[in-house]
Amino acid sequence: MSATESLIRLIGSVALLLWGLYMVRTGVTRAFGSELHRIVGRAVSNRISAFLSGIGVTLIVQSSTATALIISSFASRGVIALPAALAVMLGADIGTTLVAQVLSFDLSLMPYVLVLVGLVLHGPKRSSKSRQLGRAVFGLGLMLLALSLIVQSSEPLRNSVVLQEVFESISSEPVIAILLAALLTWISHSSLAIVLLVMSFAVGGVINIDLAFLLVIGANIGGVIPPIVATMGEGDLARRVTLGNAGFKLVGAIAFVPFLGMMPEWLSQISDDPARMVVNFHTLFNVALAVVFVPLVPLAARVWERIIQPSSSSADDDQPKFLDENSIGTPVLALACATREVGRMAETVDTMLRGVSDCLRTDDYSNVDELIELDDKVDTLYDEIKSYVTRVSRQEVDQPESDRVVEILMFTTNLEHIGDIIESLLGALVRRSKKDIGFSKEGQADLLELNARLISNLTLAINIFNSGDVALARQLIKEKARVNKLQGAFVQKHLERLKDGRIESVATSSLHMDVLRDQRRIHSHITAVAYPILERAGKLRKSRLK
Repeated sequence: MSATESLIRLIGSVALLLWGLYMVRTGVTRAFGSELHRIVGRAVSNRISAFLSGIGVTLIVQSSTATALIISSFASRGVIALPAALAVMLGADIGTTLVAQVLSFDLSLMPYVLVLVGLVLHGPKRSSKSRQLGRAVFGLGLMLLALSLIVQSSEPLRNSVVLQEVFESISSEPVIAILLAALLTWISHSSLAIVLLVMSFAVGGVINIDLAFLLVIGANIGGVIPPIVATMGEGDLARRVTLGNAGFKLVGAIAFVPFLGMMPEWLSQISDDPARMVVNFHTLFNVALAVVFVPLVPLAARVWERIIQPSSSSADDDQPKFLDENSIGTPVLALACATREVGRMAETVDTMLRGVSDCLRTDDYSNVDELIELDDKVDTLYDEIKSYVTRVSRQEVDQPESDRVVEILMFTTNLEHIGDIIESLLGALVRRSKKDIGFSKEGQADLLELNARLISNLTLAINIFNSGDVALARQLIKEKARVNKLQGAFVQKHLERLKDGRIESVATSSLHMDVLRDQRRIHSHITAVAYPILERAGKLRKSRLK
């Protein structure tokens, strides 16, 4: 077999490895995506639990990049603090090494068994979750098959004089070797795949063990690049997570390189098999980082908070920031992106509501045009989010993802209605101000109190939308009854002032009643987020809350 033919076979085998890894990742995320989000969301109360959750999730999805995107989405919404997010990433890196450990063993018959089992599970009459599990099992079988093919294809390359000279020259240039592996990892979007490729080369005798260690370090550094690129436009909180993890890797690489000459002797005491030495070094590198940096994540978080300051211009962009087109094929990631964009939409509506309070309190309408223009931003985000999640729903999704699509569409629709109501309300207040007519002090206080309730309950609604918490949903429904009762009391008080002949009340009566009506409508849209959650939990009767 010629070197050229061997190289073609090798490239095809690597492509098969990457495709198998992709099938495993997408199969698992589609089957268990919503559960993975809930696991991570609940397991970040401290550094240790966050670290362990990072290991567990990455063991399942076999991709630290996917874990990074999940954690970045949580961090950008404030669901997880930066120290816990960094701890999750350190755990995710160890998770990839454990996968490599399993795949490094001699499993000669396993690929064929896994491919057969995956094909059966992916049968047309199976449930959606079974089909996705079959996809993952089939992909794992392809990965193992690809590894054996890589070893077979790389053996003839061992006799290539040109190739040996290239590898020898790279071995004498550690920086070039590391950068080369980092580049390959960036292109393939998988540090696991590159580590397994290096392992196969070492087994086939194509590269020596010293070069293999350099390439493993490069693969670890290259593995942080895809998450960084994916979060560049997603806000300061998300970028702190991915750049913080990159900082850990760089420090680790600088610390390890001077001792690489001693590593073969040390690791050979565990096993002198080249495959075991490569994956053991990969594991050692990431375990050492975890041991050193998990206790230091609060300090690292403060450092990155100083380095990456909040962007002053990020709030001025009316266009979507988080709707990643590349994630549509993986619904769980796409819905996480959409949820982050809904957060921006809700923040805009919150700003408009607070603007109403300022107008009522101060009679200052200098900023009212800017507040009214915010409704255009709300409309734009609504249209983009609706289009995005509709395309996501056309993928093969399970019931939890389908329910989330409905929740996103319902919540954004209600937010869009709230924006329209506020725009109309602000216009009415401006027209009243031009007539130099003011509310009575009592009437103004009533409107401000009701608007404060709306702002508070909108914050509660956003938390319910993000967490799906049943207790908070029950609380919001009870708030609806309180606000309706309060609005009714304020209407009665206004009518009493009319009976007393209060000049301000008579002059503003129509507008006052319109504002109270609009505030009640706004609150109805706010509380609508609670009903789907309570209905799934069996906490609703046909006509009232249990």
